[in-house]
Amino acid sequence: MMLIEIQRLIIVLIGALLNACSLNLFLIPANVYASGFTGAAQLISSILTEFTAFNISTGTLLLLLNIPVAILGWLKVGKSFTLYSFISVIGSTFFLAIVPVLNVSEDLLLNAVFGGVIAAVGMGITLKWGASTGGLDIVAMILSRMKDRPIGTYFFILNAIIILTAGLLFGWEKALYTLVTLYVSTRVIDAIHTRHEKLTAMIITTKTEDLKKAIYAKMVRGITTVPAKGAFTNKEKEMMIMVITRYELYDLEKIIEEIDPEAFTNIIETAGVFGFFRRDN
Repeated sequence: MMLIEIQRLIIVLIGALLNACSLNLFLIPANVYASGFTGAAQLISSILTEFTAFNISTGTLLLLLNIPVAILGWLKVGKSFTLYSFISVIGSTFFLAIVPVLNVSEDLLLNAVFGGVIAAVGMGITLKWGASTGGLDIVAMILSRMKDRPIGTYFFILNAIIILTAGLLFGWEKALYTLVTLYVSTRVIDAIHTRHEKLTAMIITTKTEDLKKAIYAKMVRGITTVPAKGAFTNKEKEMMIMVITRYELYDLEKIIEEIDPEAFTNIIETAGVFGFFRRDN
């Protein structure tokens, strides 16, 4: 278990380093903006530098924006996810301070594409290991637990504000290249992790009660059980069916590995959910 946590920490810090490299080597020199809280911090930093006497770095603003979100996440989402997500934010702030801001290319398109790809690789591997780069991911977790509504709407709103503000203040060309960055980032994250916000897990196991207790201890998802029988062995089993968010996939995988490594698990991409998929308290 300790080895897994060390690996998780290393992956989160690598993701933070990639995020910092994306910003300082490609996006910040080109005035092209990332998505979510990172893009918001980048935009606020640009506005302060351009229109006021204050000069606050993107890394510092990213940390400040994430502090209230991390506190809320600690109370509402879970300590492990929030802790590693905040470590990712602190790591990004640290690496943004030590990685030099260099204009690697004069080509705006190259900056937009490579900045988006590198940032997305960092975000993708971080998500795959049960953490996030902070900000909107934690907000999305909270919203998905409170109201079973599409998370993408909130991402779209914030990113739309970033693009429109960047266009109005710094020119529509930069806003359009920001759209390129957002599109590339989304496609790469989809390839590394999953593009679906919600997933259906079907777990065939002989240890239903133990798995239910472990899952309920970490998640607020409802579970439906269906009797099942092995066709070859004729052994009586049960199939557990549950819908989770993509942020909970790592935790579910680790619970199954710990309680019943021999369980057969099928993860299906879920296009939509009607009704609640939370466990009633």
